Amino acid sequence: MKKLTPFLISCALFLGVAACNDTARTDSAAPDASEAPAAPTAQTTQESLEDSTSDTRRRQLDADIRAREERTAALGDGSGERRAEDLASEVRSKLEANIPDGLLTVEANDEGVITVSGTVPRQDQLSKIEPLAQEIYGVKNVIVNAVVAPPQG
Repeated sequence: MKKLTPFLISCALFLGVAACNDTARTDSAAPDASEAPAAPTAQTTQESLEDSTSDTRRRQLDADIRAREERTAALGDGSGERRAEDLASEVRSKLEANIPDGLLTVEANDEGVITVSGTVPRQDQLSKIEPLAQEIYGVKNVIVNAVVAPPQG
């Protein structure tokens, strides 16, 4: 039984990592990193805002954070280095919580470089992206490719 439990946990973690191979996005309507940013419509902005402030979404973000912490603790080797997927996910969660009406895509590499693309409706939100991302442990540099594009209405 003592050997079966770690094996089952390892299998679950492996499947979780394999399933999370998609680019982190703050919204399902966020563009791919290769797409040119387009201004969101007023309806899309309102739907994103309602989704990001809902209790269900907050519970999802909390569950994501707990799962990341558990995975890091289970797989951690004590070196303090973070995986790119974890960094992208944490930065995405941070941006989603602080810029709920932005349509942003977050990518990370193994060196701790974060690239944020997409659109935000106001300049003050654009200027918040880099400091918010820098708050996450393991982020070395932030490249902001996002633009200000007010909602189309």
